[in-house]
Amino acid sequence: MISITFIQASGEEKTIEAEEGSNLMTAAIENGVEGILGDCGGACACATCHCYIDDTHSATIPDADEIEQSMIEFAADPKENSRLGCQVTITREMSGLVVHLPESQI
Repeated sequence: MISITFIQASGEEKTIEAEEGSNLMTAAIENGVEGILGDCGGACACATCHCYIDDTHSATIPDADEIEQSMIEFAADPKENSRLGCQVTITREMSGLVVHLPESQI
């Protein structure tokens, strides 16, 4: 299992254990992380799993593809480290990953 910490805009943290090969959205939903909705079910058709990848792990995560990048443009408060959780596949190299959630998804 891979340890991932989600941090709400309020500063509240929740550390979960996720399966390798899953994605951030699914892992968050299965573990009751508030602020990750996944309305489209992981089809990269909404931005309700928008999150910010902490700089300490940005090198371990492949860049967003063109479709994801265009969907992020519709998210509230996009930043350089914005990602859609449904598009980030969890790997062993991500153990200890920190994911910040936007204030707009409280």
